[in-house]
This record gives sequence, structure tokens and C-alpha cells, in this order.
Amino acid sequence: MTETQTESSGGKPDGGEPPRLGPRPLDRPSVDADSAERFGRPSGVGGSFAPVPKQGAAAALADTRLTPPPHHALVSAFGRPESGSTGTGGLQRPPDGGPRSDEPDPFWEGGTRDPWRDPEASVRLGPPAVNGEPKQRPTLPEGARLSVRELVFGNRVKPTALAVLGVIALLVGAVGGLVGKAISDSSSALTDPSATLSSAEPGKERPPGSVAGIAGRVLPAVVSLQIRVGDQGGNGSGVMIDPGGYILTNNHVVAPAAGVAGAKVEAVFHDGTRVAGRIVGRDPKTDIAVVKVNVPNPTVIALGSSAQLAVGDEVIAIGSPLGLESTVTNGIVSALNRAVRLSGEGSDTNAVIDAIQTDAAINPGNSGGPLVDSTGALVGLNTAIRTDGGGSIGLGFAIPIDYARSIAEKLIQGGVVKHTELGINAAKPVTDGSIDGAEVKNVRPGSSGSEAGILEQDVIVKVGDRPIRSANELYVAIQEHGIGERVPIQLIRQGRPLTVTATLRSD
Repeated sequence: MTETQTESSGGKPDGGEPPRLGPRPLDRPSVDADSAERFGRPSGVGGSFAPVPKQGAAAALADTRLTPPPHHALVSAFGRPESGSTGTGGLQRPPDGGPRSDEPDPFWEGGTRDPWRDPEASVRLGPPAVNGEPKQRPTLPEGARLSVRELVFGNRVKPTALAVLGVIALLVGAVGGLVGKAISDSSSALTDPSATLSSAEPGKERPPGSVAGIAGRVLPAVVSLQIRVGDQGGNGSGVMIDPGGYILTNNHVVAPAAGVAGAKVEAVFHDGTRVAGRIVGRDPKTDIAVVKVNVPNPTVIALGSSAQLAVGDEVIAIGSPLGLESTVTNGIVSALNRAVRLSGEGSDTNAVIDAIQTDAAINPGNSGGPLVDSTGALVGLNTAIRTDGGGSIGLGFAIPIDYARSIAEKLIQGGVVKHTELGINAAKPVTDGSIDGAEVKNVRPGSSGSEAGILEQDVIVKVGDRPIRSANELYVAIQEHGIGERVPIQLIRQGRPLTVTATLRSD
């Protein structure tokens, strides 16, 4: 075969075959000097391989350094057999010199080439790699069973040692059981169903005059008075003032039951004892009453002196406010000689009292209960409160015991009380900027005031030694004096001071 040549002009070749176009010229862009300097071939090198030295290829090969020969031990182990030994052929030939030309190649059984060994075999699906059924494993006979000693100790412990270990385990268990029993016995000793706690003396030390100590002494002498009139009822308080069973209380507490058939008055003591009571006497003008109960050897309160009180002294109020029996509250004396007119609360009470004012909490139901000082002595009889909503706001009033005792004695002795009177009515308090007084509204003819020369529109400024600033103060100032007593009265008449003397009469 001859090589086909192509005309450069694009004409047909001599053999009549179509012309073949030559390769297009390479379009090599120009390379700038900086890139050529960095990435170009070194100076004098025109190709990708180092130039052949001028002395020839033989000299170059002679100058090539060869790998040193392997160690003789490696040669003897892994090298080819020596030339004199059998089987000088390749390693892939059998040791007998290889197959003869008339015998098939031992690598290819028969005339068929194994596709798994033929590198030129095509890809195709063939039979499974494992031919035939899997071989059945032989059934082994059951071996001898292991004993406990062999299983636990691996047959390395002697039977005697195993027995000793068993005895030790029993001893340890016995000791543990004894210890557990001792612990359980000691814990059960902490509880005893038949045990009782012994009484102990109170550990609280209360100083003399404490509220708790005073209340403990006074409460047995305080009673709760319960009034029952038909299906109506009320309650108040009282205090035992005499071993004969006389109870001091307020008139407005017992007035609903006075003179009413079937009405009942009961006194409930601190220990819960209920005793029927009887009204001995009552005085609407001073709001004081006395009730008698038949109780053997009652506890009696000690009577004090209200004249010895001073503003700021500690006082204690005891009673049954809102039906809550044996209630104790404490406070101080807020004011003395406070003239207070009582409303009567639906009773016939029409009284003006010269009260002890206190901030001890007093509520409805406290009426008639005792007001005691820091020694536990009775100094007042709780009577009224000043309030905006029906409850205590820290303004309570009590009748001084010095005055209440004299009224109570007259009630016990005769059942009635007579009072002094001047026979005038005072309209309103007045003042001229320097002197306060009570203006006289009218004078009853034939009264003590009329005989003393008191006229209407006179302003009374003093009765005895007591200054007068209101009509209520004029009333209580007259009540402080006895019947038939001559009392000087200072007044202002038409801007001039004047003193008259009045002999007080009974009402």
C-alpha cells in the first residue's frame, strides 16, 4: 500500500480518492514578555524533554545510574530458579516444563475458555458462583453437663475449700440477721402505744401586771348577760361587784326586759355556767343597772379608783362584743371627764356621763363590762362608743367607777336613785373668743336656778370649781354635787361677770 498524498492546492490525488484537507494552522496568541519570563522554557531549551548530549545516546545511557542489585537472600527467596534447574520457563508454567503443543493448556479445561479467567471475555450473566447444595454440618453429640463448682470456679476449687466458703457464708448471714434484729428492736422502742405524756409546768414567764395575768384574774368575775323577750333577744356584759351575787351593768342592756312578763335575763360565766338573773334596780339618767344571781361564793372584782387615773394609763376592756364571750382588749386612757350624751339604743336611757375615754376596742356587746387598770382593779364601766360604721374606731367611753359605785349602792339599798338638778335648760355652747360657756335657754319657775337668780340668756362659765364649755358639761357638773348642797355658779350677764349661789334640789 502506498501512502495517499494531498495536494496543497486542494486538487484530486492520483488514485481518484476525495481530497483530504490539511490541518488548520495553529492560532497562537502572542505571549507578553512578563508571562514568558515567568512560565516559559529556560533559555536554550526548545522542547519538553532535555536535549540529548552531543556525544550520542550511548554515552548518555552509560551515564545513567542504575538501581543497585537486590540482596542475595531476597534473590534466593523470590528470584527465578537458576538456569540449571527444572522448569526454566516463566513462573506461570508448571514445573515439568510447560504444556506440549499437542496437550491442552492446564489453565483452560478442555477447549472451552473460562470467562472468569479470560480477560477478553464479554460481560454476560452466568450461573451462580457456588455450584451444588450446601454441605450439611454434622450433628455433634451432647457433651457432659458442668457442675456448680465447675461453672462458678472453673474446676479450680477443691470441694473442701468450697465447703469452707459455704460455712463462712452461713456465718455472715447469721451475723447480719442478728444485727438487723437488734436495729429493729431499737427502732420499735421509739414508739409505745401505752405511753402517756407527763404534764409540765408552763415555760412562759409573765411579768407582774401583764395583760395575760390581769385577764386570768378578772375573767372569772365577768359575765355575759343574755336577754330574751319573746322571740327577741340581746346581749351585753356585766361584772360581779359583791359576794352576794350583785352584777353591775348598763341600764340599756337590761331595760328591754324590765317590767315585761316572760322576759328572761341569764348570766353566763367564764366557765360556761348559766344562771338566771333578776333586775335589782336601774337608773336611766346614769345608764347604770344592777342584776342579782344566786351563785355560791362567786369571784368578785376588786374596785379601784377612777380619780387616780391619768391620761396615758394602760387599761383593759373585757366583755362579750358581738356575742363573743370573754373577749379581752387593751389600750390606754385617751381622755378624762369627757361629757358624753348617750343615745339609749332604743331604751329609756337619757343620760349624760362624765366618761373615761379609751382607745381599747369596744363594740356592741361590750356594754356593762369592766374597764380595769394595770393592777386588775375596776376603774370604769364600758358604756358607749363613737363610730361612723357601727364598729370600734378607737373611741370608747366608760362610766367612772367612783360615780358608778355610788349609784350601784343606792340601787342595791333601795332600788331607786335620786339626782340633783338646777331646773334650767342650756341651749348651746357660746364663746366670746376668750371665755367659753353654756347659754341658758329657759329657767323653770320655783327651781333652784330660779331662786338663785339665774335668767334666760345668761352664760354659765363655771359650777363650783369646774369650768363649763357646753350644756353636757353643765349637766354632769350639777350631778357631781349632792342634794341640798349650796354651789357657787359663775355666769356672764350682758357682758358682765356675775356669781350666784344655788341650793340644789332633788329631781
